[in-house]
Amino acid sequence: MKRRSTGTGWPDAVPTRSPGAGGRVPAGSGEPVDTAGVPAADGPDGPDGLGAGVDGGVDGSSGAGAGRGSRRVSTAGLMIVGLLVLLGFTLAVQVRSTSTDPTLAAARQEDLVRILSDLEAREERLRQDIAELEASQRQLTSGAEGRAAALEEASRRADELGVLGGSLPAQGPGLRVRFVAGREPIRASELLDAVQELRGAGAEVMQISGGDGRSVRIVASSYLLDVDGGVEVDGVRLTGPYEVLVIGEPSTMRTALNIPGGVVASVSGDGGTVIVEERDVVEVSALSDPSQLRYARPVS
Repeated sequence: MKRRSTGTGWPDAVPTRSPGAGGRVPAGSGEPVDTAGVPAADGPDGPDGLGAGVDGGVDGSSGAGAGRGSRRVSTAGLMIVGLLVLLGFTLAVQVRSTSTDPTLAAARQEDLVRILSDLEAREERLRQDIAELEASQRQLTSGAEGRAAALEEASRRADELGVLGGSLPAQGPGLRVRFVAGREPIRASELLDAVQELRGAGAEVMQISGGDGRSVRIVASSYLLDVDGGVEVDGVRLTGPYEVLVIGEPSTMRTALNIPGGVVASVSGDGGTVIVEERDVVEVSALSDPSQLRYARPVS
């Protein structure tokens, strides 16, 4: 073992090469090794061997990183596929539930025919309303005749709003519906169901009368309550038997009242009777007092 001084006061050991040892210091020799002092070309396991070892380490770590990356990609791909499958299943269930109405699925063929007839009648009324509005628009924009047409249209609309609001009487084809109590009195909920079914079938004007001859106009703000011995409608107490006069398409409204599970079936289940009569002319004379506005003012 040759020694040389590094100028630090400590001997710097450089291993001597022996032909049989291949220039390496045996493990466990206990002597310090100065790798910085080994020439670059010394020994077959010098830079090439060291480089190979380093490359192998780098390649090994790169391989491990690639393995981990592929495992991560595989896990993410599986999660994405699972989420897509779950989303597709949810959409399929939603479409199936919305396309299948349990009420219609359980209805009889006669009920489905009636419902279809009501929808077709409502569609026809809407088409007529659209045609009338388009004709009014053409008249209002027709130049010299526009002013006269506008005044006529405003007057017509005022009359319609007066009828709908209950401030003007009305007449036209419709129904006369009588409610006769059986073992149970006629409840406010049954009269309210009748009003809603008639409105859904295209009723335009309606009034309810009691056995004492008092009548109340039904408007958008009307309410019905059960009271002792009768029904209160907009603050007016009515006693049975009750009569509803309604203006609209008679056959359509009659069909709506007789739908299975509707108001006729409900009253019949309590032992009562609902008598429906079609009339060419129904006169609705009861008027509704308009509400006094406290805050709203018309815009001029």
